[in-house]
Formats: sequence, C-alpha cells, structure tokens
Amino acid sequence: MTCQVTDIWRHPIKSHGREPLDSVTLIAGHTMPGDRVWAVAHEASRADTTKWVPCANFSRGSKAPELMAINAQLDDVTGRVTLRHPNRPELAFSPGSAEDLPGFLDWVKPLMPTNRAASARIIRVPDRGMTDTDYPSVTLCNWASHRAVETAMGQELSPLRWRGNIWFDLGTAWAEHDWIDRRVQIGEAVFKIRERVVRCLATTANPKTGVRDADTLKVLKDTWGHQDFSVYAEVIRGGAIKTGDAVKVL
Repeated sequence: MTCQVTDIWRHPIKSHGREPLDSVTLIAGHTMPGDRVWAVAHEASRADTTKWVPCANFSRGSKAPELMAINAQLDDVTGRVTLRHPNRPELAFSPGSAEDLPGFLDWVKPLMPTNRAASARIIRVPDRGMTDTDYPSVTLCNWASHRAVETAMGQELSPLRWRGNIWFDLGTAWAEHDWIDRRVQIGEAVFKIRERVVRCLATTANPKTGVRDADTLKVLKDTWGHQDFSVYAEVIRGGAIKTGDAVKVL
C-alpha cells in the first residue's frame, strides 16, 4: 500500500530536543542531516570523537526524563542550536564550542537527576549522527501503531515520545514490522528496513512536562508481547523527502 509523509523530525543534540522539518535531503549511508549530530557525554562516559559508542555513554531521556521536554532549533548555516524547556530560560549556543560548553552544562544541570552521572562534554563523530544503532539509521513511524498504543492505554499520547524521524499512516497497526529486510521508497529516497526499535523508559515521559506519566513499556509488553515501536531504516539511495511525499514498499 502507499501513503504519505505527515511529519519529519530531527534531533540536533541526542536526547536534548527535537525540531520539525518540512523537507530534508538524505544521503546514502548517512543519518538524517542535522539529526543527533552531537551527543552529551556524562562523567562516566568513554565516548570520544573517533567512533560510534552505545547510548549508555550519554545523558538521555531514559535516565533523565526532564530532558524529554526540550525543544531544539538548529541553524544549518551557523551550527548554533537554540534550546527551550518549560522550566529553563532559552539558551542559544554552539555545541562544538569549548567556550559555550560551561553555559550549556549550567543550563542542563537542573534537568539531570542528582543520582546520575552529570553531563560533562559534548561530542561529535565525523560523517554520522549518534543514533542508537551502530549503523547510520533513520527511524520510520506509523501513526496507526501510535493510535493502537493510545487505545490500549486509554489516553492520548504525544507522538514526540517516540523521537522518530519520518511519520506516515499505514492504516494498520504494526504493519511496518512486516517491512524488515524490505526496501521502501519515500519521496526520492530509498531505504532498507533493518530492524524494529526496542523502546526504553524515555517514552514514559511527557514531552510537554518531562514528567513520567504513562507506562508505555508495560502496555506494549502486556498487549503485544514486545516493547517495540517503529523501525530503523538505512538510506540506500539518497534524495529529497518532504511532507506529502508518497511512501511505498518496493
């Protein structure tokens, strides 16, 4: 079946805010431009700027739910990022700047639990975003699956809990799970669907408040026997994607 792209999101700093887009141009073998470009390493992290490392090395919403309430805006020309949070003043800074780092650490400190390793530095790995996969990935999300979770929980949920990149409506919940190892064209780009996304505690936090208020993981497990939502895809042919573009299995 075919459907259309409804939403495109990127997350300039991993776990520290999201930004809506009208369009994006993807490159084969790369993450979405501007998505997870930087990541915030904590005091116990072994991350450096030479290679990908797992998410446990970074400050993230699964351990610090208040981070889930951040909105971000990346200036693609200057590389500056503006962060907004309901409980913090607006902050505009350059994530790659050593001079700007203390201001960011002061800004984010009140959002971090005191029993967790504190945020310490911001890193960037050349030529790829710091996604949760050891390969450059883009996350594809199905509105029908989101509605199924809402129905099972008996409450409305913000789709921002899932921190996905590209949204569309297949009309049938979990139809995207049948795409594993298949190729899907969205706009001009073609993806290979690699695997389901196993979800973490970040999805239990409300993106407006940063407060954990919905046990998404329990509902997924009790209702469907898994903790998965959306799929990871690899860009195998680059091209432009915009809202309204067709989504079709090849």
